[in-house]
Amino acid sequence: MRLDDIAPAKGAKKNRKRVGCGHGSGHGKTSCRGHKGQKARSGSSIPAWFEGGQMPLQRRLPKRGFHNPFHVTYQVVNVKDLSRFPAGASVTVESLLAAGLIKKKTMPVKLLAEGAIDRALKIEVHACGKKAKELVEKAGGEVRIIAS
Repeated sequence: MRLDDIAPAKGAKKNRKRVGCGHGSGHGKTSCRGHKGQKARSGSSIPAWFEGGQMPLQRRLPKRGFHNPFHVTYQVVNVKDLSRFPAGASVTVESLLAAGLIKKKTMPVKLLAEGAIDRALKIEVHACGKKAKELVEKAGGEVRIIAS
């Protein structure tokens, strides 16, 4: 094999379409654009979602469901996760963030009752389940609800 023997695969190289070069080019007169219409005009660019003035799909489909604008999404912390804090410690949003139990400081935190607790802790969260509050108070701790 020599360098002058190397060639691309058959059909791999195509000549570019030379439009606007008259009849001899094979793309004469209308330059492959057909006669009249939006696509034949210069400056024509139609977005992919445009349906030619027909009512678009997203407007033809019915609306479903309901989105509550007042819905609050909480970061959940379970009672069992609080075992990493020493007895008598004050558990705040900052301490939960430092311990890696929550991801964001700006999002409200809710304490839930999964698991058990064996030490007294002072907990400050934005919301708390009834059962979780009972478990913490039974262990000798207290739960304080803070405004979000």
